[in-house]
Amino acid sequence: MLAELARRGPDDASRLLLDQAFHPLPADQAAHHAMLHARLAIIDPRPIANQPMASADRQVWICYNGEVYDWDADRQALEADGAVFHTHSDTEFILNAYLAWGLDGLLQRLRGMFAFAILDLRQGKVHLARDRMGEKPLVYSHGEGLFAFGSLVRAVLPVLPKDRRQFSAQAIDAYLAHRYIPSPATIFSHVQRLENGYCLSYDLKSGELNKRRYWQPTAESGDWLSVLDEAVAMRTVADRPLGVLLSGGVDSTVIASRLASQSLTGFSTFTAAFPGSGMDESGDAADTAQRLGLENVSVAMPQDLAADFARIVADLDQPFADPSSFPTWYLAREVTRHVKVVLVGDGGDELLAGYKRVNKHLRTRWRRHLRLPLPVCPQLSAKGSGKLATEMAMDWREAYSLRFSGLTPGQRRFLQGGRPLPRLSYWREAEATGVAADEADNALQTLLAIDFANYLPDYILNKSDLCTMAHGLEGRPPLLDHRLYQTLLSVPAQTRYTRPAKLIFRRAMHPAVPPDFFQRKKRGFNPPLHGWLQGSLAPRFEGLGRRLSALTGGQLDAGAVDAFAQAYRQGDRALAEQVLQLLILDESLAQLQRLVADEQGE
Repeated sequence: MLAELARRGPDDASRLLLDQAFHPLPADQAAHHAMLHARLAIIDPRPIANQPMASADRQVWICYNGEVYDWDADRQALEADGAVFHTHSDTEFILNAYLAWGLDGLLQRLRGMFAFAILDLRQGKVHLARDRMGEKPLVYSHGEGLFAFGSLVRAVLPVLPKDRRQFSAQAIDAYLAHRYIPSPATIFSHVQRLENGYCLSYDLKSGELNKRRYWQPTAESGDWLSVLDEAVAMRTVADRPLGVLLSGGVDSTVIASRLASQSLTGFSTFTAAFPGSGMDESGDAADTAQRLGLENVSVAMPQDLAADFARIVADLDQPFADPSSFPTWYLAREVTRHVKVVLVGDGGDELLAGYKRVNKHLRTRWRRHLRLPLPVCPQLSAKGSGKLATEMAMDWREAYSLRFSGLTPGQRRFLQGGRPLPRLSYWREAEATGVAADEADNALQTLLAIDFANYLPDYILNKSDLCTMAHGLEGRPPLLDHRLYQTLLSVPAQTRYTRPAKLIFRRAMHPAVPPDFFQRKKRGFNPPLHGWLQGSLAPRFEGLGRRLSALTGGQLDAGAVDAFAQAYRQGDRALAEQVLQLLILDESLAQLQRLVADEQGE
């Protein structure tokens, strides 16, 4: 388990071993229970701040991943009440805050990103909690006398019994539908992912598990720009070198602008470069950095990823098919040679409806109460009359998945031998993200709620965390400060949602940023996908159908998979991202199957 976490926590690996009665054991004895921690040391990197960390009476222990901010006042209050601090680490703050205020009081006070486990021997319970936005991952397995948890599916897998290591057929279909597996599912039937904003408690005696949502966003009055400046400044606190990931886009430029406006210019910025590509934003980013007085380092993306493909898929933990994961991984690999913490621009599109797909789907809101009883037929292509029929067969909210999806329902049926689909989509139920003023805003809020509950935590933030932490690099997104989010909820819709998007951020831009910045075309973070598929990844097409059929127990049809890949190779370039999705599934399932076999001694 520690070996699987080693890349995420390269600075220390420690363990607490316990006997059946929860008494500590020497490191060389067989244990009945254990808490394990691999540390990336950012705040107070001294060994005294390593984990698992214990209370003075050694009745409460904590393992924690993340970074929480702005806790000095709370620390002073705890010290005034008698708490003793031996470090200046946020781990010790969380531990003392829990001892003083309990789980609910602690969670209310935490500001930042976190996933933690607290073993409380006084209560006979283990408490798990995950941050509000979903910046840090946490998975667990429960049942038959076992309770195991960790940051990665692969870190939990070694302790699972043989009969609890099966791939989930629904998870495979969910991956085909969305490019990732929405929470709370994972690729394994007996491993779950704790949703963002949730906590759970496990009773050590009864084995009972109770899960609940501890946070629901509510609008806060206030000046959002002041809150943003606060969010940016507090995330520059670190005992290791810090930098900024800067693209040519609005969100990261806002972060850099607020640093410059607060005279926080002693940081380097880092930009992914795609030489010769129309998607290359490195020139714009370098110009912005120069205007703001920040150093810029351009990192050229490789054209050949054959040598790294398997490693990148492994670092993504389970099947996950965002093409931008590859340049994100390469960028993080270079950046970690310079700094150990980076500010990132994640979140602006979800906060301010920045995705083009939102407006595109809103144009069909006239049919929100219309759904036709049409069949979803197997089809290789997503084009033609079948596309419209599929959309009309789905309700309006479900059909939003077609604006950004892996494979359409028809393509999923084609690849799975024509079998009926268990579900058309696997998204979590969307939860409220604010109060809408009228019917038109209700439609927009519906789509934003879907993205906030699904795409943001399970796709954007999952990718960011996995790709940075794979290299021992910590990413911090100031735009996803929950206080900033709640302050933006109080902003009128006509101010918050604009065309072009994010005009509200004009106020946040440094005067040195050109006035036409918001008129620039959004280029995204797209790699040279066709070059990869037709070049370094081309050998992986040989035998793809046979392998995927075997790995999925026949769920994917070998002939259909090969026909799908062949259609792309014969010129249907629209299938490129879906074909990459199949190649990633092949590699990921093969790796996981080998891990299962290794643990079973097969």
